[in-house]
Amino acid sequence: MPEPTLDPAQRAAADALDALLDRRGRVRKPGGPRPAGVYLHGRPGRGKTMLMDRFFAATSSKHKARLHFHRFFAELSAAVRITGSMRTAVDMVVGDVDLLCFDEFHVHDVGDGMLIARLLDVLFTRRVLVIVTANQPPAELLPDPIFHEGFEPTIALITERLTVLAVDGPRDYRSGGHRATGGFAGGSYLVTGVLPELPSPGRPLRRALRPVPTDDGVALTFTAVCGDAGAAADYLALVAAHPRITLTGLPPLRLVPPTWAARLVTFVDVLHDAGAHLTVEATVPPAELAADAGPIPGLARMLSRLGELTPVPAS
Repeated sequence: MPEPTLDPAQRAAADALDALLDRRGRVRKPGGPRPAGVYLHGRPGRGKTMLMDRFFAATSSKHKARLHFHRFFAELSAAVRITGSMRTAVDMVVGDVDLLCFDEFHVHDVGDGMLIARLLDVLFTRRVLVIVTANQPPAELLPDPIFHEGFEPTIALITERLTVLAVDGPRDYRSGGHRATGGFAGGSYLVTGVLPELPSPGRPLRRALRPVPTDDGVALTFTAVCGDAGAAADYLALVAAHPRITLTGLPPLRLVPPTWAARLVTFVDVLHDAGAHLTVEATVPPAELAADAGPIPGLARMLSRLGELTPVPAS
């Protein structure tokens, strides 16, 4: 299959990634003038994940891992709690790798920020090549002004060790796609996919989730999923146990606290990454969900993913 035509920003990123491999596709160990990896950022649908997957496939190393950040971070956090050691936790979660690719990297919580700082220190010390895709440039990570200043040394480390490139061309390649087989109909949106085997994170479902059995899966209210102190690990446990999920009662996001909207972003991220089957019953169409909602980290990514859906007739 011929390689798709790349726009100028994508070509620059592809060239930077290709320079990290030798002629046999082996990873060039970071060190000296060689960067410790590449950080690709830009709006959703600009081809960042495509470029990462292209690079990952071209790498001949058998010691490589490509991970969705939500799932990886849930497993890493649990391993750190068990072992008390970031180095041991990294060994448990990814083993002895020379290439680590993170899709949808983000930092919205001060506790996560502290853990990420320790993680990067271990990876850079071990000379692991790190490839990252993110919606935000490094300077916009952990945007909360109360905690951002404390994260600035980690931002400086990222910009010093990684080649930071914007992949943010004018075209949204995700829009107009056909990943979903359903769409908005009578107050519901349908996202479909194939759920791979997912190991349980070893965490019981929060009691507040209370999934209710349906004919083809389970249903949960928006309040149950997003109104409590939910986290990615909870949603990972949910999707591991229930591959077909209906989320009911989704209101316009301007009517709910920003923390609830942020949990919805995480929930959609986790289910999208897993390829789960999700039905969302909302009171407004997706195009109106975010109207007047204010700034919510990751909101554009979530809306872009909902934008992959195609309309179906109301029943």
